[in-house]
Amino acid sequence: MVTNQAYLFLIFTVNGIFIGVLFDIFRILRKSFKTTDMLTYVQDILFWILTGFILLYSIFTFSNGEVRFYMFLGVFLGCLLYMLIFSKYFIKINVTVILTIKKVLGKIISIIIIPLKFVINIIKKVFFKPIKFITINLKKMKINGQKKIKNVLKTPKKNIQT
Repeated sequence: MVTNQAYLFLIFTVNGIFIGVLFDIFRILRKSFKTTDMLTYVQDILFWILTGFILLYSIFTFSNGEVRFYMFLGVFLGCLLYMLIFSKYFIKINVTVILTIKKVLGKIISIIIIPLKFVINIIKKVFFKPIKFITINLKKMKINGQKKIKNVLKTPKKNIQT
């Protein structure tokens, strides 16, 4: 009986550590990416839903649905130990890794975009510049043609007697 309780206490302590890691994952995401207040609220709700599922799964799997005080004490102790010992390093390492990956991907994307901009500029010059030239000249011809028609209509007709 006591060994079973110690086993359950250990399992729920590990659950507490896992919940601490899950909490830090959300903290890492917030430090690595700019999040709006609404997204922060959604992340908080998602964290509590996942935490609830983890605890319910563990309670029904390992203790047949029996809830004991020492289980929650184990979760609290595991989370507290993780936060005091590992959390700072876990966050620092992962934020550094994510920011480095973001920097490298940014450089790669900028390297890819430079030739694409060049190709797009060539396409604009080859295809769109002549089209623009033609449309502008057609508009000018239309305006000049309308002015000529108006001038013809405005000029009085000369009486031609034969």
